[in-house]
Amino acid sequence: MFDSNKIETHHAADVQADIQNYDEVVDAARNATATEKKMTLMEGLRRYPKAAAWSILLSTAIVMEGFDVVLINNFYALPQFARKYGSLDNQGKYSISAKWQASLSNGAQVGEIIGLALNGWASERFGYKKTMIAALSMMICAIFIPFFAHNIQTLLAGEIIQGIPWGVFQTLTTAYAAEVSPVALRPYLCAYVNLCWVIGQLIASGVLRGVLQWDSEWAYRVPFALQWLWPAPILIGTIFAPESPWWLVRRGHYDQARSVIRRLNTQVTESELEDSLALMIHTNAIEKSMSAGTRYWDCFTGVDLRRTEIASGVWAIQNLCGSAFMGYSTYFLEQAGLATSNAFNLSIGQYAIGMCGTITSWFLMLHVGRRRLYLVGLMGLCTLLVVIGGLGFISTSSLGAQWAIGALLLCYTALYDGTVGPVCYSLVAEISSTRLRAKTVVISRIVYNIFGIVNAIIMPYFLNPDQLNWGGKTGLFWAGMCFLCLVWTFFRVPEPKGRTYGELDVLFENRVSARKFRTTAVDQFVSQRSSSPSKLFQTAQYDNKAEVVQKEM
Repeated sequence: MFDSNKIETHHAADVQADIQNYDEVVDAARNATATEKKMTLMEGLRRYPKAAAWSILLSTAIVMEGFDVVLINNFYALPQFARKYGSLDNQGKYSISAKWQASLSNGAQVGEIIGLALNGWASERFGYKKTMIAALSMMICAIFIPFFAHNIQTLLAGEIIQGIPWGVFQTLTTAYAAEVSPVALRPYLCAYVNLCWVIGQLIASGVLRGVLQWDSEWAYRVPFALQWLWPAPILIGTIFAPESPWWLVRRGHYDQARSVIRRLNTQVTESELEDSLALMIHTNAIEKSMSAGTRYWDCFTGVDLRRTEIASGVWAIQNLCGSAFMGYSTYFLEQAGLATSNAFNLSIGQYAIGMCGTITSWFLMLHVGRRRLYLVGLMGLCTLLVVIGGLGFISTSSLGAQWAIGALLLCYTALYDGTVGPVCYSLVAEISSTRLRAKTVVISRIVYNIFGIVNAIIMPYFLNPDQLNWGGKTGLFWAGMCFLCLVWTFFRVPEPKGRTYGELDVLFENRVSARKFRTTAVDQFVSQRSSSPSKLFQTAQYDNKAEVVQKEM
């Protein structure tokens, strides 16, 4: 059995010199890999209930962002909000101009980019737990600004400041879920982040429908105030949450990492505990041999450049496949000719279906895998967008066309939240290396937000009656974008299903084609033994190259 007490704990940079017998590390890590790969979903839940619970707790913070995104985008269709912050349009009705719609929607995105950049530094410097506590504390204070905003400028400032902690939540929760869970639970806990988005959207739609008949400022103030329900209990829970064991290993705190593994795995034996710790040390050593750095720049060098591209691409696709229709669903349906009450009713149904779709994706990922599910989802979304675009040419006076577009939006939501939406979170968390995970996830989410800003600028102009006023015809534009995303995914996105982080490291290091990831047999462990730990670490890259074998299943 590998004894991790042989390793000094003074600094992670001294790991190579501190390991007295690396053969033991390899054997223990191999045992841990075999245990994880044969672990079923039910066994994972039985052995790691606390890991699942802590991951779910932190990920629930995303509910706040999903809640606010729907609020602000659908407030444009709320008469009380338009009277307070809008102006009279050419038809004698109060409305928010396209310029201010774009500004408000982009305000949160700008704040999120700031928060993302801060998280990439803070989570690696101070740990996930302390960073999360700071972000939740800031969130509690930031909600006061939109709640008391008396003009649209103050409201914009509130959106920007709220966006900073949201940016932290977006990436920290995904990285934390990936690092506290075993292979069997990893895709489900990462995809749960998308479910939190949908839960927030569903709650917001229900709240908006409930206040629709309120003829006062409380119709929009109460929804803002409801955001205070979330951060305080999550903050209290986070105080007692364990730190990521992978982060502790990267910092050289092996005793603390051992304690965390014991907390997360309720049925772990001493032998299994040491094996799990050895796997983390071994994987960290492999990645150090491939790329010693942990800076942002290292995400764009060597083998990590490909990993950053894939993670950024799959997250950008969430904004490039036409999903903007969902965020503007109520406003879009209203412009398509539906009454305001019917538009809000359909949006509630839309997010309820999305919630069911996300849960369905958990079962599909188990049998289908990430890559195939992502490709099938994009093909279906492209088809639906073409049909929506075609219906847009029918006059809005056609009640049948209006409801047909509404029904297709529900189908789009179900398909998106059953494939592209949740699968993206699993892919981003798994594709990045453990040493650069926080920064890779941050970079890819910034790319997502940049395209989100573009969407927030162009969508009001596509849909506003005093601008392009394309309505349903906008679906044709997004169908073209979705097709391009499909082509890129086919050639660039690999299948990480069932792979340990060490195996993924070796596959990327050997530049295995994305289409052959699933059928390539790989042994992540060094076959050549040596009494010199430093030599083994230096040759790990080359020994692993020799152990990659192409095998068609």
